[in-house]
Amino acid sequence: MLIHGAAADSWCWHLLAAELRDRGHDVVAVDLPCTDESAGLPEYADAVVGAIGDRTDLVVVAHSLGGFTAPLVCDRVQVRLVVMLQAMIPLPGETPGEWWASTGYDQARREQDTHDGRAEDDLLTLFVHDLPPQLAAEALSRQKAQAGTPFEQPWPLPA
Repeated sequence: MLIHGAAADSWCWHLLAAELRDRGHDVVAVDLPCTDESAGLPEYADAVVGAIGDRTDLVVVAHSLGGFTAPLVCDRVQVRLVVMLQAMIPLPGETPGEWWASTGYDQARREQDTHDGRAEDDLLTLFVHDLPPQLAAEALSRQKAQAGTPFEQPWPLPA
């Protein structure tokens, strides 16, 4: 089960999904309702659980904001392994919007941007700098509008 981050969709997993399928794995890359202003963390988890269906022996891979969704899925469905791939890892009560400051991300970004002379909002540098140019351009062209609802919801689990 592959869970994407904010402002994305299942396409971001297409190369990994194909490789895993070639190796004999049943792969599902879910589309989270990231453009839906009424959808928050519970609805993100609902989308993943719905995509799981009756599958068992699950490995859940979460990227970025998907790190807030994966543990909610694991609270509802038995999984064998969770992989947090550059994932946001929440603290109890913390919102995804608070995560940036809580982890020191904002300060680290400012320092790195100043050091490298980069613009803070340079999506190419931030997210797809290590992709071949054609793939990077496609990835950026597929970016979704991200609703703010999940960024406002406190982490509901005690750990």
